[in-house]
Amino acid sequence: MSKTRIFALLGVVILLAAVFTNPSKEKINDKLTLKAKEILKKQMDYKHQDAVDFGMMLIGDQVVNEFVNNYTYTENYYIFSLTRINWNSEKVIIGGGAFGQVWISSKIDEKAGMLIDALKK
Repeated sequence: MSKTRIFALLGVVILLAAVFTNPSKEKINDKLTLKAKEILKKQMDYKHQDAVDFGMMLIGDQVVNEFVNNYTYTENYYIFSLTRINWNSEKVIIGGGAFGQVWISSKIDEKAGMLIDALKK
């Protein structure tokens, strides 16, 4: 076989692997939910961690789920996915996924901080 055919077959195999291992929207949302909970706990920096955990059980999960469901969306491009946040008509890429992995950008920290500040007012 020629080198051209080998590279073409290798490219097709890589593309097929990317298509079949592209993370689902649910997997990306789960990762976003974990990151948003971490950010919310950081914002509620109290001395009594038990009170923070109890507050997260009562209202934190609801706030996080509302944030993930209402302000973020995932675009599936079959070989990879991009997750964006929509805040004040500004759309920013905050994460992506490919080959079964999900990556969350540090931009979510600043955007979530702005959202939490707006919710506190």
